[in-house]
Amino acid sequence: MKTIAVLPAGSVSDEAARHLFRGEELNWKHHRLISDVFLSTVNGVSDYSVVPIENTIEGSVSLHMDWLVHEVDLPIQAEWVYPSIQNLIGRSSEVRDASGEIDYSRITKVISHPVAIAQCYQFLRTHLPHAATEHVSSTAEGVRIVQNNPGSGLAAIGTMTAAANEGLDVIASAITDHDNNYTRFLLVGPEPYTARQSDSPKTSILITLPEDYPGALHQVLAAFAWRKINLSRIESRPTKKRLGNYYFYIDIDMALDTVLLPAAIQEIEAIGCQVRILGSYPSFSDYKQL
Repeated sequence: MKTIAVLPAGSVSDEAARHLFRGEELNWKHHRLISDVFLSTVNGVSDYSVVPIENTIEGSVSLHMDWLVHEVDLPIQAEWVYPSIQNLIGRSSEVRDASGEIDYSRITKVISHPVAIAQCYQFLRTHLPHAATEHVSSTAEGVRIVQNNPGSGLAAIGTMTAAANEGLDVIASAITDHDNNYTRFLLVGPEPYTARQSDSPKTSILITLPEDYPGALHQVLAAFAWRKINLSRIESRPTKKRLGNYYFYIDIDMALDTVLLPAAIQEIEAIGCQVRILGSYPSFSDYKQL
């Protein structure tokens, strides 16, 4: 039986992982911190780690990308998207007035993961401009804190699953700023994921340019362009070696074992670039069809 490392029960990561692995018998290892999720698989405690890597509204999750690139060497084995539906969670009895209406002034602090708080900016600005915000390691952690502190004026942003797990109420549902709020997740681990097939393979690579090489990035992109290889994502991130030194994270809509992609990588390496393969894996872009 496989063991899956993931952020706390009731988090969006937990919901997304169960969606990918639905119908399978698994052991779940829930961790409060993303570092512990990664290290669980590095140390052989779990077979895979589930990592949220990008969000429709907030873009890349930088901390998680840095762990994937700098701290561990776990190949990507699958990616999929899952809707991030956030809700305001607390105790209805603490926030309703005598007429039964919600009195948001009774909430003094909102607790959640920083990405979830950013996803709900408009709601918070409209209904809770007076409330402080507090960042925690996951949405589920925020809900747990609210559950443990009754009568403190606290509310959390999180999933309906987390609210049910902690015996709390959904004060306001679907409070994200945009309806198309999706998060892209990666499955990382030493073994290929074969439970489901996809018609959309993808390969992720890191490219570090040679120093003092004018036009190097142009040549990198040209190696893909003239072969008509589509790049679905390209992002620069600091190498952490010195200021102004970057690597480029690139997602390619093609499997590594095709004819064109290895040739493109060889051309890029020929100009002095370092190329690291992060994984070649199935991509599930429509969560309803997964």
